[in-house]
Amino acid sequence: MRKIIFKGAAVALVTPFDNFGKINYEKVEELIEFQIANGTKAVVVSGTTGESATLSDREKTELTAFAAKVIRHRVPLIAGAGSNCTEHAQSLCAAQEKAGADALLIVTPYYNKCTPKGLFLHYKACAEKTALPFIVYNVPSRTGVNIYPETYEKLLEIKNICAIKEASGNIEQAARIISLYSDALSVYCGNDDLTQILLSSGAAGTISVLSNLCPKVVSDICEANFRGDSKQGELLYEKYARLIAAMSLEVNPIPVKTAMNLSSRNVGGFRLPLCETENLTKERIARELAFIKN
Repeated sequence: MRKIIFKGAAVALVTPFDNFGKINYEKVEELIEFQIANGTKAVVVSGTTGESATLSDREKTELTAFAAKVIRHRVPLIAGAGSNCTEHAQSLCAAQEKAGADALLIVTPYYNKCTPKGLFLHYKACAEKTALPFIVYNVPSRTGVNIYPETYEKLLEIKNICAIKEASGNIEQAARIISLYSDALSVYCGNDDLTQILLSSGAAGTISVLSNLCPKVVSDICEANFRGDSKQGELLYEKYARLIAAMSLEVNPIPVKTAMNLSSRNVGGFRLPLCETENLTKERIARELAFIKN
């Protein structure tokens, strides 16, 4: 029987920065409290949306430790611990567990593009350094590696692996994973535009970028599907579909942080090579934010 980390909506939390480009911890606390108050079932820090590529290892563990103190076990805290260097990933896994994470989000090694055997050996090595459960993060558009459904038969020999954040964008692949492994593996949608489809296909929830803006909406979409009311889930999704599309016009998290700043959430800017959004994108996001208020 699989360990269930959470069921429903989790937020892929942005990392807010101050005017000097440092992590704004006062804002981190505010964002976490906003999420929990609006039904979010888990918080993910130091993921792609959290600009993990430009956070130092020390910042990652300090962010996890701070988030753990704020959350106080009210919802699970999931920390990013991925790297394309296995030794580095092992170190991050151990450090994030010590910092207070309840589970780890571990992206497939990127750029050096390992084989299915290499994937197994990578995750097996990570499991030697921590007892925490793993969410395997499959996002081939960023990593160049896709975890095919059949690969999970081998990966599930690793006791820590109990979930996947499936962000391949391939509906057929995600549905096949759910069909083959739902008894052993929680499948979480990693693409906001596919959340409703995958929930209606049996996904255990979503790890959502949209939740940064609209946590109650994403939570309500999940809950509607869990109680068998997919029609209500579709109606909620349809209202936000245009905003979701606007948030894919530039690389994540540029659009969502722009939308949050336009909504007076004041999460600051970006670390290079990410930079401010183009004016046309900002104008489109502003229009879609106005639309959902009507």
